[in-house]
Amino acid sequence: MKQPLFPTASTKDILEKGDVLAPRFDAAGLIPAIAVHAETGEVLMLAYMNAKALERTLATGEVHYFSRSRNELWHKGATSGQIQLVEEIRIDCDQDTILLKVTPEGDGGTCHTGARTCFYRVVENGKLKDKP
Repeated sequence: MKQPLFPTASTKDILEKGDVLAPRFDAAGLIPAIAVHAETGEVLMLAYMNAKALERTLATGEVHYFSRSRNELWHKGATSGQIQLVEEIRIDCDQDTILLKVTPEGDGGTCHTGARTCFYRVVENGKLKDKP
């Protein structure tokens, strides 16, 4: 039988206050991962990780996600040059969401549209407007 990459916390106290990284992946084996700019705190993107993506991120210092649309491991920036270098990884209190503080490489963009952040639009009066 194959060993899981990450353990399961045996108690709520260990999960919330212990020193063991025991991410709680959902039924599809995924966990939300929010990337923020390490210097500015700007929210860059939300994506998902599976256990292998988190393991590769920890091992390489570059962010890996799981692409739900392609159903495969995704090394952020491998083709676009928009690699995200990990400065810090945090996990929330019940270990079901990851926060990545990253330094973006390449042209400074994060979004596949070329925008600096995936959150480049605001809702005003029920319509979307680009917001630099």
